[in-house]
Amino acid sequence: MKNESIRMTLLCEDQARMGFRDKTFSGQHGLAVFIEAETTILLDAGPSAVVLENARLAGIDLKRTEWIVLSHGHWDHADGLLALAESGIRPKLICHPGVFVDRRKPTGEFNGVAFGRDWATDMFRLMEHTAPYQIADNIWFLGEIPRQNDFEAQQTAFSFMQDEKLQPDFLSDDTALAIETEKGLVVVSGCSHAGICNICEYAKQVTGEHRLHTVLGGFHLLDDSVVLDKTIAYFKDQQQVRLYPMHCTALPALARFYQAFKIEKLCTGDTLTIE
Repeated sequence: MKNESIRMTLLCEDQARMGFRDKTFSGQHGLAVFIEAETTILLDAGPSAVVLENARLAGIDLKRTEWIVLSHGHWDHADGLLALAESGIRPKLICHPGVFVDRRKPTGEFNGVAFGRDWATDMFRLMEHTAPYQIADNIWFLGEIPRQNDFEAQQTAFSFMQDEKLQPDFLSDDTALAIETEKGLVVVSGCSHAGICNICEYAKQVTGEHRLHTVLGGFHLLDDSVVLDKTIAYFKDQQQVRLYPMHCTALPALARFYQAFKIEKLCTGDTLTIE
């Protein structure tokens, strides 16, 4: 039976929901989403131990986590793993093998994750996959996303070090989750370096479900108006899809999404329930 109820709690996002004096969530640049469905999944871990404190405030025991999924190998999505491991939270960890490449800014400054494959293997039950992997009966780790359309992931400002030289980095490790429900797919992305439309189309291909119900996460829409126009047009062609763009989606893009779809902006501390 497909997932009848999904509960997703934002444990890290660039902005935090205004709380009360005894429950003040912290926002940091990055993403971490705790998903309760057929199994319990932490998609990304944020940049620091903030994920632990926000989980405590949200009343979530992260020791219940059965899977950690890394969407890609950037520090703001992965370095919270250090705090999780130190706290004894060491479930199965699934990612693309490209997570561990030596990522750099154009200046040469390190921009990858604060740990290597050996550490991840020691601390977690590490699983590396480039192909789609079925986490549960109706939940898929999508693996490497084909770049199929002609407008997303065409250029990159990122680099990685290879043979002591900087090479263009198109983040082939960028991935997402696809969750099947009776009402259609729930797609949860980390940063969408592969392109959120490419991700959604691949989720349809992998699952065989062609209805999109909810798309949530970082959309990586910054300052390219052509990509934004075509992304909005893509989602207008879908049937009543619910969109929740957040981390790494610039304010002008969020404003355009609001004009087109009357979106709600989710922040750290928010919970979304899909039934």
